[in-house]
Amino acid sequence: TGENTLEIAAADAASDDVYLGDVRLIDRPRAEVLNSARLKVLVVDGDAGQPMPARITIIDEHESLMTVGASSGGKLAVRPGAVYTADGRAEFGLPAGTYQIVAGRGFEYGIESREIELAEGQQQELRLAIRRETPMPGYASCDTHVHTWTFSRHGDATLEERMITLAGEGVELPIATDHNLQIDYEPAARAAGLRKRFTPVVGNEVTTRVGHFNVFPLDPAAPPVAHDGRNWNEIFATMGRGQRRVVILNHPRDIHSGFRPFDPQRHVAVAGENLDGWKLEANAMELVNSGALQSDGQRLIAGWFGLLNAGFRIAPVGSSDSHDVSRSIVGQARTYVRCRDDNAGMLDASEAVDSFLAGRVLVSFGLAADVLVNGKYRPGDVAPLNDAQPLDITARVWGPAWSAADYVALYINGKETRRETVPDKLRLAPGLKYEVAWTLPHPQHDAHLAVVAFGPGIEPLYWPTQRPYQSSSPEWRPYSLGVTGAVWIDADGTPGVTSARQYALRLVNDADDDARQLVKLLQPYDEATAVQVAAELRARGQLFAGSTLDALLDSPVAATRAGVRQYVEAWKASEAARR
Repeated sequence: TGENTLEIAAADAASDDVYLGDVRLIDRPRAEVLNSARLKVLVVDGDAGQPMPARITIIDEHESLMTVGASSGGKLAVRPGAVYTADGRAEFGLPAGTYQIVAGRGFEYGIESREIELAEGQQQELRLAIRRETPMPGYASCDTHVHTWTFSRHGDATLEERMITLAGEGVELPIATDHNLQIDYEPAARAAGLRKRFTPVVGNEVTTRVGHFNVFPLDPAAPPVAHDGRNWNEIFATMGRGQRRVVILNHPRDIHSGFRPFDPQRHVAVAGENLDGWKLEANAMELVNSGALQSDGQRLIAGWFGLLNAGFRIAPVGSSDSHDVSRSIVGQARTYVRCRDDNAGMLDASEAVDSFLAGRVLVSFGLAADVLVNGKYRPGDVAPLNDAQPLDITARVWGPAWSAADYVALYINGKETRRETVPDKLRLAPGLKYEVAWTLPHPQHDAHLAVVAFGPGIEPLYWPTQRPYQSSSPEWRPYSLGVTGAVWIDADGTPGVTSARQYALRLVNDADDDARQLVKLLQPYDEATAVQVAAELRARGQLFAGSTLDALLDSPVAATRAGVRQYVEAWKASEAARR
């Protein structure tokens, strides 16, 4: 009664791009409007015919997510336009109108979409059947970065809602990583009747002033890992050196508490070089975080290659960093871990940890890639080569029909060596989208290889790609990607796999301050080794002294010149950042 004011305004003085769409004032109670019609939905496995956990998306005629007349509780987790169901059944109210109803269950499943028209007072029933389109046998789907509002106190997913969303997105191995806490999902999973759908693992996002690190497995009854260290040496000392734990460097290019781990001021990415003298003792690193995307999806992949060339054994990781029911989708980016996966509720967490530590993983964000070397060796394996034995490489790209693949590329020691465009007729194929075989001559030295697949982002509202968390460009092209763990190539006949960094140290020492001799010794080696040589010479104060740099840049070998230039440009960028 009386005069009312509707105001839509920015919450603070900072401006941003805010788009206002259709606004209507309806002179009826909200509950009455949202329940003017009723819809009962049943989502089933299209092959077995049995109800299954799923995400139901409701899109109105204006292509917007539609709020429904239901609330979270029991078997449902509800947000505007999204209803997660623990058992495939959901009933909710809607205003009269025309809607698109979409059922899905994360990366491995296809979708079914139906258009319906609801009249005032009408009740309808809808049965939606979805099928597994992207089987990943021998790999468990793992999200290493999962939060709840209940414990992290930001976002909106309660512990009870999180159990339903994990099942609804097909996450088989969720790692609980609330900030500086060690939370056990086991009781909540059992209370929700969903324990058979996944195997929870206790972890902790150790949230420090010098970066965030996900650590697992942990004892929920033990004191939380200390998080008050001032540098990495102090931080890693608290994480249990020598214990069988996965330690993941999270979102390395994001700024938290004024600190960015891979800021050029302290990190030369092309060389995997820390300029503060801190030792990175993580054994894994996020290459894609779907809740905190990078503007350039290649940048963290390149940074990972730099660490591998520097001699670090770092497993690649995909994660969601989800704190929400629907805005940031749990398991949207995920890591496939090689282990027995025939029973999602009884996965061997110890086996999964071993695979993480060995790098037997695949990173998935709307796509997945896999690689097989010489018919036998897979990500995380060491492939020994006999004299003159070539590399026979098979690369595959996987994904559901609603995710497209543009190309697949092979990287050796971080350098793109082969690329194939996925034919138009296969870009949207369900399951195995594309397979390609390459044969390369016997490498001149040890190396690592990985396969990367890229495609466009997901635009439809049933699984949308988010915008970058901390944008580095005004331009944004959404993307999907898949990255394999590294396969280690033992080609030089000596025991073990020698890194580019190890080769570089040997060459610099053997040259004994003779730049011309160093140029000669470098000739059989690749760009990655040249980068590491330049990094070592810079650290010794020799790169920019005398004629050393000129001699390297005058090398008759293109790989030497290119590698040295890469390092010099990166070093100059770091110098400028520090100034």
